[in-house]
Amino acid sequence: MSQFALFGQRRFAPFFWTQALAAFNDNAFRNALLMLVGFQLGSNDRVAGLYANFAPALFILPFFLFSASAGQLAEKFEKTRIIRWVKLFEIAAMTIAAVGFITHHITLLLVVLFMMGLHSTVFGPIKYAILPQALKPAELVGGNGLVEMGTQLAMLLGMIAGNVLMSAAHVGPWLSATATIAVAVVGYLASRAIPPAPATAPELKINWNPFGETARVIDITRADRTVWNAVLGISWFWFFGTVLIAQLLNYTRQTLGGDGSVYTLVLTLFSVGSGIGALLCEKLSSRRVEIGLVPLGAFGLTAFGVDLYFARHGFASVRGLNWLGFLHTAGSWRVVLDLTLIGAFAGLYVVPLFAFVQARAPREKLSRIIAGNNIMNAVLIVAAALFGMGLGALGLHAVQIFLVAALLNVLVAAYIFTLVPEFILRFVTWLLTSTLYRVRADGLRHIPEEGPALLVCNHVSYVDPLLLMANLRRPARFVMYYRIFNIPLLKFLFKTAKAIPIAGQKEDPAVLQQAYDAVDAALADGELVCIFPEGALTQDGEIASFRSGVERILARRPVPVVPMALRGLWGSMWSRRDSALHRARLPRRFRARVELVVDAPLPPECASAAALEARVRVLRGEMA
Repeated sequence: MSQFALFGQRRFAPFFWTQALAAFNDNAFRNALLMLVGFQLGSNDRVAGLYANFAPALFILPFFLFSASAGQLAEKFEKTRIIRWVKLFEIAAMTIAAVGFITHHITLLLVVLFMMGLHSTVFGPIKYAILPQALKPAELVGGNGLVEMGTQLAMLLGMIAGNVLMSAAHVGPWLSATATIAVAVVGYLASRAIPPAPATAPELKINWNPFGETARVIDITRADRTVWNAVLGISWFWFFGTVLIAQLLNYTRQTLGGDGSVYTLVLTLFSVGSGIGALLCEKLSSRRVEIGLVPLGAFGLTAFGVDLYFARHGFASVRGLNWLGFLHTAGSWRVVLDLTLIGAFAGLYVVPLFAFVQARAPREKLSRIIAGNNIMNAVLIVAAALFGMGLGALGLHAVQIFLVAALLNVLVAAYIFTLVPEFILRFVTWLLTSTLYRVRADGLRHIPEEGPALLVCNHVSYVDPLLLMANLRRPARFVMYYRIFNIPLLKFLFKTAKAIPIAGQKEDPAVLQQAYDAVDAALADGELVCIFPEGALTQDGEIASFRSGVERILARRPVPVVPMALRGLWGSMWSRRDSALHRARLPRRFRARVELVVDAPLPPECASAAALEARVRVLRGEMA
C-alpha cells in the first residue's frame, strides 16, 4: 500500500491535517506580525528594535522551560485529549492576536508569540509520539515523510499567506485576524476526528520543576547512545536549516539581486525540495526505518551547499529583479537546482532519523525523549542564530555563510557517524542491496515486533547477512564464522553490527562456548539472533543438513524460531558456484531479483534441526 493511502485512514488523516493547519497558522501569524512591524519601521524604530531583539527569544523560550513538562503530559494522559486542549488554546491565542492586529498593539502580539511558542512546545512531543501508536511499523517511514512534507508546505503557504494578507491595503489586519482564527477553528474540528491514543505511562508522577525535569529528560534521552546520536543529528539539521533560512533574505538581495517574489521563490524551492525528499524516503527505504539514508542526506547537503556557493557567489550587478527576471539571468537554473536538492537531501536526512527514534525508543518514554529532542533542537537553533550573527560580524555575506555551514556539515556528520558506526554500516548495506539487487520480501510480519526470537536461514552467499540486515525491520545479531569475522578491515564492520563469531568444536572450543554464551545473552536481552544452521555456504546450491547447534541454543533459552529462506543468490559473484578467479569479475546481473521468504514462528519445543531444515527447504522451493 502506498503511503498516500494513509490519507484515507482515520488513524492518520485527521492528525495530519491538524498538525499541518497548526504549522500554517504559526507561520501565518509570525509573518503577519513581521509585516505589521515592518510597516511601522519608518516611524517607530523603538518598536522595530523591540521586535528584532525579543521576538525570536520569546518564541523559543517555552521550548527550554516547558518541553520536559510537555513530555510528561504526553506520557501520562491520553494524547488526543491533549491535542484538543492545545487547539482550543490556539483559538484563544489567535483571538488575542486579532485584537493586537487591529489595534496595532505590538506588545500584545509579542505575548501571543510567546503563547504560540508554548503551543508548539506542548504539541511537539505528541506530534511524533502519536505516530508509532497509530501506524504499523511498515507505515512509520511513509507516515513521517507525509508529516514532514505537509509541515514544510504548510509553513511555506503560511508565510506567504501572512505576508499577502497583512499587505492588503486598509484591511490587512482584519484579514489576518479573520484568517488565523478561522484556521485555528478548522484545526480544532480536525482534531475532533483523531482516534484515541492511550497513555503510555499512566502511572507517571509529574515533576513540575522545569529545571530538574529538563535534566532528567536529557538523561532519559541519552540512555540509549544510538538514539541520543540520532537526536543530535536531528538537532544539527535544525542548526543547518536555521542558518540557511536566516540568510535567504540577504542571499536573495545581495547575491541573486531579487525582490520579494524571488525570496518567495527561494523559500518555495527549499520547501518543495524538502517535501520531495521526505516522500522519497519510503520508496528508497522499501518501507523500512532505514538510517542508511542519513549519510546520503548529509552528503547531499554538503555537495549542493558547496555548489550553491560556486553557482553564484559575488554581489549582484542588477538589483530588484522579479522572479521571472531572475530565471532569465545566467546560471539561475543551477541555483534553482541546488536549492531544490538541498531541500530534498534535507528530507532524506531528517525523516529516517525521526522514524528511527520512534522505532528504537521505549514506547513508555518516547514522548519524553521527543521532548529532550526538542530541547536540544532549541539549543542548536539559538546556536545557529549566534553562529550566523558572528560570521556576519566578521564580514561574511550570506552565500559565504552557506559555504561555511556546508563544510561544517562534513565535520559534524563525520563525528556523529564515528560515534555510531551503525549509520555508515546501514548506508553500506543499503547501497549494496539497492544497486546490486532487487529484493522482494514476503512474510516479514511473522518476525516479532519485540521480544527475543531465533531466526534460521539457508546460507547461499557471503552477502546473506547484509541482505537480511537490509530487509529486517528489527536489528538482528548474526552468528558468523570466526575466521571471516577476524578479516582485517572487515572486522570493524562486523563488530559494529554486533556479529557473534563462532568456531567448530575441534577448531576452538573456547570461541564456540563464547558464541553460545553471547547468543544466550542476546536472547535474554530480548534481541533477535540469526543463525545459518548449515554451518557453511552451500557448495552446490542445495541446502545442506542443519546442525544441532540450534537445538543446543533452544535447550538453554526456549524462544520462538522463525524459519526464513533466501532465493536467487546461487550463481552470484558472492556464492561458491564459480571459482575464486571467476568470482573476482564484475557481477553478471545488476539489480538481480532476490527473494526473502519468512514463515510463521515455530514454538521452541517443535523446532528441531530436522523440522527447521524441512521447513526452510519448502520455503526456498526450486529457486536456489
